[in-house]
Amino acid sequence: MARARRRWHVRRVAAAAAAVGAALALAGVPLGVYPKLACAVLSPGCPASPLQEPRGHLPRLTRLTPVQAALSGTYVALGDSYSSGEGVYDQDASPVNDGADRCHRARGSYVPLVAETHPFTGGSAFYACSGATTRQLLSGQYGQAPQITRVGPSASLVTLSIGGNDAGFTDVLTDCIVKLPWSSACVDQDAAVARRIAELRPSLSRVLGELRARAPGARVIVLGYPRPFPASPVRTVDNLSVTDQRWLNTVTRKLNDTVGAVTAEYDRGLAGLGAPGSVEYVDAYEAFTGHEAGTPQPYLNSLAVDIDPLTVNARSFHPTGDGYRRFAELINRQIAAGPGRPLHNFRLTTS
Repeated sequence: MARARRRWHVRRVAAAAAAVGAALALAGVPLGVYPKLACAVLSPGCPASPLQEPRGHLPRLTRLTPVQAALSGTYVALGDSYSSGEGVYDQDASPVNDGADRCHRARGSYVPLVAETHPFTGGSAFYACSGATTRQLLSGQYGQAPQITRVGPSASLVTLSIGGNDAGFTDVLTDCIVKLPWSSACVDQDAAVARRIAELRPSLSRVLGELRARAPGARVIVLGYPRPFPASPVRTVDNLSVTDQRWLNTVTRKLNDTVGAVTAEYDRGLAGLGAPGSVEYVDAYEAFTGHEAGTPQPYLNSLAVDIDPLTVNARSFHPTGDGYRRFAELINRQIAAGPGRPLHNFRLTTS
């Protein structure tokens, strides 16, 4: 019976408060008067006198800065050989983690450098794998779990480089190098490469969608590829003529433009919906300017050929230690800068 009386009293108080509010609104009573009268009707949370502090505070939403959003959880690094550290893998004394010996994950990659620079609340996880395509990010390589499954709700930052293997760059480079010096076998691949780059759009969109589904609040940073040769080459490098080098530069630009366009389109959708997280693109095309292949201090490994069978070794034209350190600079700069728009990541505070 006592409990029923209390419920009846609460309903009467709520009805009285509503009636007071409606009457004051219709009467045009000054705004400052309403809180005082409301406190008289609904005493909880109101000061007992003008000198006393309120007994409680309503929760508040605080917008996170780009850095706060990135560091609030786990950093997960995915992608292909430009993220795994292929170019410096042979310098490692032991694999970084389980499966690293197949994926060529190296401590000299930009990933450990980024992880060591920032105090990620949830630590870091490194799963980039040499040779990965967008399809293999979703399906797995070498019998290992798909990279995409390494991402969960706790992820606050995801980095990846992807698309080069979808475009067939390893085979393209092999055909460019393992040819007769006067052959046009390199540039003759243009139509096939252009088709594969165009086909990258839907598959990359699917990868971004999967990442968003698994980590809705994460900042996803997609790293582009550097221009491999000087903007105006003047001599043959590793059996690559000036024409070959210019063509390879152009193909890299087309690939970057495609990856950048898909990334930007996806992020515009997130911004338009007011969704948390972001998808950001870092254009690395000019990152190695002055240090391209064939220059005195290159940030890319020179050609290494395996004789039996006659193939281009995987570390060829992959970043050196200096190249990966340059990538780390780009990623760290992007972490600080953010997506160039307000993030819709918030923290609920009660004080």
